[in-house]
Amino acid sequence: MKHIKLSKYWESLRSSYWFLPTLMATGAIAVAFALLAIDRSGAIDISNTSAFSWIYQGGAEGARAVLSVIAGSMVTVAVTAFSITIVALQLASSHFGPRLLRNFMQDQGNQIVLGTFIATFIYCLLVLRTIRGEDYQLFVPHLSVTVGVVLAMVSIAVLIYFIHHASTIIQASHVIVDVSHDLEQVTNRLFPETLGRDLDQQDEGAKDVPTDFEAAAQPVRSEKTGYLQAIENETLMQVACDEDLVLRVQAFPGAFVMTDSPLVMVYPADRITPDIAKQINRAFVMGRELTKQQNVAFPIEQLVEIALRALSPAVNDPFTAIRCIDRLADGLARLAGRELPSPYRYDQAHHLRVIAAPVKFETLADTAFSQIRQYGSADSVVVSRLLAAIAAIAPFTRHSKQRYILQQHLEAIWQSSQQNLNHPQDIQTVEEQYHIALAALQRQN
Repeated sequence: MKHIKLSKYWESLRSSYWFLPTLMATGAIAVAFALLAIDRSGAIDISNTSAFSWIYQGGAEGARAVLSVIAGSMVTVAVTAFSITIVALQLASSHFGPRLLRNFMQDQGNQIVLGTFIATFIYCLLVLRTIRGEDYQLFVPHLSVTVGVVLAMVSIAVLIYFIHHASTIIQASHVIVDVSHDLEQVTNRLFPETLGRDLDQQDEGAKDVPTDFEAAAQPVRSEKTGYLQAIENETLMQVACDEDLVLRVQAFPGAFVMTDSPLVMVYPADRITPDIAKQINRAFVMGRELTKQQNVAFPIEQLVEIALRALSPAVNDPFTAIRCIDRLADGLARLAGRELPSPYRYDQAHHLRVIAAPVKFETLADTAFSQIRQYGSADSVVVSRLLAAIAAIAPFTRHSKQRYILQQHLEAIWQSSQQNLNHPQDIQTVEEQYHIALAALQRQN
């Protein structure tokens, strides 16, 4: 349970603009005190010009002027960078959808840029306050001032990087590649096996379900409302083993769960206690928004959302939609070759304990293709690329059920195009691609 919640908190921290800049500011404070201690110790002798010629050689007034200029400019640049970031977020929300904002918030490039400017500003302030002129006990932290100048030059380099980075991250191609990488990562994490069980055969675990399960089981209901972000499977297994129960999970990551809606069906019902209900509820991690933590459909939905916005009359950008379709094909081809785990989970004594909500290739394929088909069926280029995507996925399928699902989408895309395309040349192009995709599926049988 701790691992899942720590992962959730880490994702929240990564999505914040305060965490990494705060760490960098804290580091700047530590560096400032350390260098000031070296300056006070007298370890740096600026009169030794041969060894320390690179260190600041000026007096107190010059040190104050240098650090004041650096600190003031860093505030100005930080405000400008923050303004540019807000504009980038607004563009991302309007062009790619508000659900993509989390990806931009997690971009560490922007966080490092803001952190660098803030850290340089704080460092200069801390060093500036220690400089004393001849009217007081003279103290000029030569090494600390030198490091402040170095930080200013680093900040200039970071500013140049930020200008390039800010103009890059809002490009459609960059956003699509980032989301497809998320899809690849979550696929590798949730489905690490590349050789799966035979989906053409019925799962053997069904025979171990108690015959009176439907009549004797009762639900444990949710105590919260929100999106189900993750399920701690080990906690459910531990509860089922300790109390000699069979649990069937009713909700799946990515689902919206309302208060008092069933989370788990518990068999037998007479063993349900308030303590067991609380333990089961703690195994379900809720949140205000969807995440990709245990939800492989989430990055697929993000790619579909980008494609749908690109196909809208207000944008009318089929090339962006085509890029999304290509990435969806890559993701589904990878998923087709992975082992989708059995929903039936057993304890060490091989007693059935948990029936999980299964991840189905059918659901993922429907998420990827259905809405794009509905919105893009009047565009011959988009339709052809959808058909080409199915042809590209076909060689990676390992089971007849997967090919049957793809053929259903193939027929639906073909029929929709026949209803919405008018020009004979467009119809002919789509028909040729349809036969290519159909042949690719049939070759795998």
